[in-house]
This record gives sequence, structure tokens and C-alpha cells, in this order.
Amino acid sequence: MPISPLSPLSSDQLYRSSELSGLEADCKSTKHLTPLDEIVGQERAQQAVEFAMSMPDKGYNIYAIGRNGLGKRTMVMRYLDRYEPNGRGHSLHDWCYVINFDEARVPKVLKMSAGSGIEFKKDVEKFIIKLTKSLPLAFDNEMYYSSAEKLKSQLSNRQESALTGLTKEAKDTSISLTITAQGSYELVAMNGEEAHTDETFKALSKKQQDVLETSIVELESKLRVIIRQFTVWEEEYSDKQQKQDEQVAQDVLSHLMTKLKEKYSGIPAVKSYLGAMHKDILDNLDLFLEDNEEQLALSYASLDKKMPRRYQVNVLVNQDDGKMPIIVEESPNYHSIFGYIENATFKGTIFSDFSLIRSGSLHKANGGVLMIDAAKVLEQPYVWDGLKRALRSRKLSLSSLEREVTLSGTISLDPEAIPLDVKIILFGDYQTYQLLQHYDPEFSELFRVTADFEDVMPRTEKSEALYAKFISSIVHGNKMLHCDRNAIKRIIEFSSRQADDQNKLSLHSADIANLLRESNYCARAVNANMIRASHVEQALHNHEMRVCRLKDNVMESFITGTTLISTEDHVVGQVNALSVIATSDHQFGAPNRITATTAFGEGRVFDIERKVDLGGSLHSKGVMILSAYLASLLGKTAKIPLTTHITFEQSYGGVDGDSATMAELCAIVSSFSNQAIRQDVAITGSMNQFGEAQPIGGVNEKIEGFFDVCTIMGRTNTQGVIIPKTNVQNLMLRSDIVEAVKKGKFNIWAIDHVSQAIELLTGIESGINLDTKSNQQDEHPADSVLGLAQARLGELRKTSPASSVE
Repeated sequence: MPISPLSPLSSDQLYRSSELSGLEADCKSTKHLTPLDEIVGQERAQQAVEFAMSMPDKGYNIYAIGRNGLGKRTMVMRYLDRYEPNGRGHSLHDWCYVINFDEARVPKVLKMSAGSGIEFKKDVEKFIIKLTKSLPLAFDNEMYYSSAEKLKSQLSNRQESALTGLTKEAKDTSISLTITAQGSYELVAMNGEEAHTDETFKALSKKQQDVLETSIVELESKLRVIIRQFTVWEEEYSDKQQKQDEQVAQDVLSHLMTKLKEKYSGIPAVKSYLGAMHKDILDNLDLFLEDNEEQLALSYASLDKKMPRRYQVNVLVNQDDGKMPIIVEESPNYHSIFGYIENATFKGTIFSDFSLIRSGSLHKANGGVLMIDAAKVLEQPYVWDGLKRALRSRKLSLSSLEREVTLSGTISLDPEAIPLDVKIILFGDYQTYQLLQHYDPEFSELFRVTADFEDVMPRTEKSEALYAKFISSIVHGNKMLHCDRNAIKRIIEFSSRQADDQNKLSLHSADIANLLRESNYCARAVNANMIRASHVEQALHNHEMRVCRLKDNVMESFITGTTLISTEDHVVGQVNALSVIATSDHQFGAPNRITATTAFGEGRVFDIERKVDLGGSLHSKGVMILSAYLASLLGKTAKIPLTTHITFEQSYGGVDGDSATMAELCAIVSSFSNQAIRQDVAITGSMNQFGEAQPIGGVNEKIEGFFDVCTIMGRTNTQGVIIPKTNVQNLMLRSDIVEAVKKGKFNIWAIDHVSQAIELLTGIESGINLDTKSNQQDEHPADSVLGLAQARLGELRKTSPASSVE
């Protein structure tokens, strides 16, 4: 039965041009547009960021979800630049590490007001440098020498007095007290004015020898007492000398340190540190008075100043500009995030101290925001665990990664922890977000706020005007040539094509920025004074040429006949379906021939692609759906006595997706009814179990792919593509296709139901009654496609009575 033809779409439905009616008529270019200070269409994500930044409680960190190029980082940066941190009682601080004079391996941390850390460091350096000059002078004058000499004379007099008495006593007993060349005391028996020799001593009587020996023993005992007394006197002298030196140093210290202590008296931690430094300097005066430079070289070894290292101030974080720190960490390894402790080598000696502590991103971002790429964090060992530990404790502990990894007991520094007040913003895609949610129970507690960035925004007059201002902001920010009104329109239309929707605009700002850069290049290459629509078209063409090598190879296979395709005539059980082939940076459409063959059997539909493991699960689902729909049409009272085999011809790679479901059904019905299918028409579309057409992806690329193949094989005015009606809103086709449709040289039909596809492809009525959604009719009109199929199946059933359903 002939049918009344379904009208194809008009050219107006294939492309939505931009009118920019939301802009003033006299707005001729981006020069007259105020650049936007924010990213358009991301109100939801911006509200999430605002909420998280306003919450001072632990755990309100942010995970920003969205594809790369959506402007996530740009939007957050622009918001934070306007954000007032003091709105939540926020204050910034400098953080310094200094030596712990009681335990050097546990450096102390000093918390100071923003900008004062460097000033304190310089003040201490000036003080120490003055001290290194003043102390030696205080000990190099006649008054000090006179006082020191007096103490030394007192000691010498006491020693001499003690020895004089013993010498006289020894002389009275013919014994001499002498000092050897080595500086020790010696008692010698005398023979007149000469010391006894062995011969003269033996010549004495036994009694005389005994008297001399007894005297020597007694004198030795007294000498030992005197020598012990010498030690006591020397210690007393040393103590007096030390007190004298300390008093001299104290006078110098008090004079030089008074101003320093007064200046920082309001900071308890600094006041305590200066007091401890005062005491330590008195205990280590030799650092300032020692003349031997080599001996003190290590103490003074420094990359900065010629001063003892122990008195340096290590300013870890300096917030001198008064602005909330916003840190973007591009390489988030353990050291770059948490800081590290360097080792220094000086004349063969390896050492480390508090002055070699180096800050990480968390130190720099303390009091502000740290932005990191989630995938990069998870790629680096120990970083994620360290980040969670810091956020849980709200403290920043600087520990050696090497010690944690090796579990060794190597001695290293263990600096005091710094209180942590920071907001972490992780940027990542949805897959990474799901992995963290599923595998890390702590993730939801530490990152309670999700900033979900949109891929598209509604396309209205107002949003087009905003988008034009967004384009203006890119032009101004990159100092490009200005875009005229037509160029702005073409870029907005490109954005809509990127969104695959006439009524949407893509928010993938990186694509727009790249197009503007390339258009700017094309305009400057021809010495234009403005970017025009032709330059945008040239940029798009150039990009297509760079990435379309695979497309050209596929199209060449149609030219050479390597890939079999027919765009004319009618064939039974054969239909032209459409698919999308995608590379990493490009996708295009191409037709595929689907064939269906039938043989006597039990009504099963064999998907050859699935049998050889080339078909994906979604494709298999589509085949099962069409099998169910086919059974509801032709197998309600008896089994279908035919077995069908369907396949994508010349498909040597994987096939997935259900967009060929309607094409496969049409091929099967054609084979059942022996009705030929038009080869000048391609079809794409999914369907449900009621035969209703469902939308598919890549509709623009699919139509363009078939149009290009028709151009290769030879154009006729009857050629066209069948698509689901729900895909009409996705059409943003190339201008040559729109023009061909406008002139009646190409056709695009939009259908609601697969029955319409059957009728378009066969030219006769399908026989499906759309008034009964569940298709409960038992009989189809005899001259319809399904009626002819039903008649053939009835004849086959007669030859096989066992196939009837009891």
C-alpha cells in the first residue's frame, strides 16, 4: 500500500544562527563590550565555593568536578581575588623557625603578625653582627686586662706562698723542691749544694738514708695536698674569670639587646626566645671571642650571613602583602606540599639544622587556599595520606619522608608543628571523584563541598549577550585583535555545535579561547585590523585539516571502492546505518552497511558482532530490544520460524552503542517481507520495546559523514538521512548541507517511531498501528510490510506445525 510521504526537515531546522539580539544594535565589535569578570553559566559551582570559603569549621574543603577546559581554576581564582578573608575573623601570620636552645633537634616555631617575620630576622641579624664586633672590643682594653691580671696575680701569689713554705721546710732537711722540664714537681736529696748521686747516697749511713727517705715521703704527702689546693684555687680563679667575662659580656648584651626586647615585648613567644638567646650567648662567648677561624668555621657556615648559625631566624612563611595567600601547586610531590629539611656540606662535614628547613605549598597557603589537581595528588606516593593527616589534625608537621619510608632510626630534626588553617580545592573529573568516594571513607569528611561545573548553559538572548562579553574578556586578556559582530555570532554558533544542541552553549572555555587565538593568527596573517567571520571559518578549517587524517583515510576507502557502499537502488535485507569514529581530538561520521539474512529456524536473532566478541554490551542490549519488539509484532501466537543473522559489513574493530537498533530492525523486516530498502537513505536511531525512536549522540557528524560519501559516490536529490525526532534540537550542521537541503538536493527526516522508518525505506505502509502503543494487533494489513512478512511466516509455519505455540 503506498503511503503519504513524510515531509523532510526545512533548512531552518538544521542550524540555529545567532542574531545577538540581546546586544545593542550599535555594538559593532568586542571593543564596545565590557569584559566579564566571571565565568558564565557556573552559578551553582560559584555558590558552592562561596559557601565553603565562608565555613570556618574543619572539613569544608572543596572538590571541583568537571572536564578540563571548563574554566574551573579561572572561576575560582577570580572569585578568590574578590573574596574578603576577614569576613570570617581571619588573620594572616608569618611563621619562623628558630633554634631550641634546650633541645636543638626540636626547633621552635614563632608565630608573628603578617609581614613582621623578615623584619624580626633582620633585627636579629643586625644585633648579632653588632655583637660580634662589640664583644671582642670589650675584652680588648686595659681595664679588662688589668682586672684579669689582678686575678691571675692573686692565684700566682697564693701558689707561690704555698710552695715557698714547703721549699724552706725541704731545705731544712737537705732536700730540694725543683720543677722538671715537663712542668712537674720533684723532691731531690742534696749533698751540700749538689744533688746526691747514687754513689754519694750509698756512701751515707743507713740512718742518714732513712732520714732523707722519710723526709721525702712526708714532703711528697704535703706537696700532693698543696697541688690539690692548686686545683681548687685554679677553679676559683676560672670561676672568677668567667664571672668577670660574663659581667663584661652582660654589660654589652644589655646595652645592645634592650631595644630588641622592647620592640618585641608584646609577642610572648619572641620575648621568651630572646631571653633564651641572651642566656645562650653568655654560655657560648667563645663563638664571638675565639681567634681560630678554622675551629669555628662550621658554627659560622652559612649561605646568608657571616654570623653563628644558631642565632639565625629562618622565616618559613612571609605574608608581607597582606593578601590572603592563593597557591596553585602544579607539581604536588611530598616535598613540594609539606616542605623538607635540607642537608648542607661544609668542608666534608654533612649537617642539618633549623635554618635548613624549607617551606612547602601548605606552609605558603596557610591562612588561605591551596589548589591542586586531584589526579596528580593521587599519583604521588604518600601525598594523599599526608594531606589527610594535616587536614584532620589541623597541624602541619614537617617530618622526613626518607625516615617514614625506610623506617630507620636515623637522627633528624623534629620541628614543632605549625597550626594549619587552610582551604584545599581539588580539581578533578567525575571518575576520580567516584573513586575517592568509594575507596576512601575519609574523603567525604574532609571534602564536604562539591563544586559541580556545568558543561553547557541554556542558549537565550541574554546568555548570548553574556557569551559575547565572555569572548570580549578573552580578547582583552590576551591582547588579540577585536572580533566584529559577525565573528562573535560565528563563535557562538561554534559553541552551540560543541554543545551538540541548538538551545545550549558550551562552557568549555578552553575550546573558545583556542579558536580565538587561531582566528587571531589568521587575521594577523593577512594584516587584518579585526577578526571577522571569515577568519573564524579559516581557523576552523585549519584545525580540521590538522586532525582529519583518519577521516581522509576512511573517505578514501569509499573513493577506491575498498569499503562497499551503495547510495542508489534498492536491496533486500541491506540498510545504510551511521556511526561515529572518534580519536583523542576529533570525531567524524561514516556510513556502515548492515545486512540481515534469514533462514528456517526458531525465531532467534544472531548478532554476529557479539558472537565474535566485536560487539559491546550496549549493542547487544539493542539487538535484544529489537528482538523483543519483533516478537511482539510477528510472534504473538506462534514462534517466528526464521532465524536471522545480522552484522556490520566490513567492520573489523569493536562495535558498541545502540544507535543502529532501528537500522537493524529495518534490515530484518526487509528480509522477512522480501521488500527492498532504499540505499540512497541512511538511518540512525535507537528504539525501545514499543518501537519508539530514541535520541542518539553524534547526529551532526553522522549526517555529515553520509553527505560526504554521497558526494563521493554521486549526488542525487533523493538522498538523505533518517534521525529520531528528539535529535532535531541537536542539529548544527555544516553550511553546505544546510544549503543542499534548502535547494532540495538532500533530505533529513525526523521520525517518532520505527514504523515511519520502515515506510520511508520501503515506500509502502509498515502495517503497524500506532494507536495501540503495545502493538496488540494480531493481524497486519496484507499489503503492508508486516502483512507481507506475516504471510510468509504463516506459510513457513504450515510446513512446520511443531513450531506453533500450544
